[in-house]
Amino acid sequence: MSALIADDEPLAREELKFLLDQIGDVEVVAVAGNGFEALDAIERLDPALAFLDIQMPGLDGLSVVRRLREQNIEPPHVIFSTAYEQFAVEAFRLEAMDYLLKPVERDRLEETISRARRVVADRIMEPLAAPPPRANPAFTRLLLRSGTRNLIVDPQDLIYATIESGVITLVTGQAEGQSSFRTLEELMASLDPDMFWRAHRSFVVNINRIREVVPWFKSTYQLKMDDKKSSEIPVSRMQSRRLREMLNL
Repeated sequence: MSALIADDEPLAREELKFLLDQIGDVEVVAVAGNGFEALDAIERLDPALAFLDIQMPGLDGLSVVRRLREQNIEPPHVIFSTAYEQFAVEAFRLEAMDYLLKPVERDRLEETISRARRVVADRIMEPLAAPPPRANPAFTRLLLRSGTRNLIVDPQDLIYATIESGVITLVTGQAEGQSSFRTLEELMASLDPDMFWRAHRSFVVNINRIREVVPWFKSTYQLKMDDKKSSEIPVSRMQSRRLREMLNL
């Protein structure tokens, strides 16, 4: 499982990484000294777990999760760490996986990692299961706003969609523009699940328009798409495993 550690105290970061290395099954892909660095690392690396100190300068751990949700980005499984108990209610209100009190004890951390293994394994296997039958999507056409034009496009012509700062961009072979959908989940509900795949928390791709699969950083991949720009779409660590299953990589 990939993980981010965010704490403004270097010794606390080093101690947590040391314990995680001893326990195993966790690869620390980034460390951050404040909430802004943590936010950037989560958006770039899409870690499965995020160990967030609650009290950090600039942007605290709780605000990191709130900011991700404001941007319609699904947070990783979050484990908060702090020397204080009074933030626990708010932490679990934000659907934290766990809440660790400093100094973190190895036995307590092992319990957290054991729970994380089960949750992450369930999420990986869930998309591999056959999707249940469902009715035809309510939307048979997509609205794409390009400048002053409102274009109606066939979903089969969609190459990929991406979300950034709460705005969804649709890319087809002929046009690129904004969608009226608010989340990628809403967009996916209108698309054929046999044709479109959530390759990353910020990207949906048309699997029939993938031109090339490119090996990338630490056993992940990028997808080179069949659009005019040959756009490169990141595949999250979780979905990289599914990609290897689908293509027998």
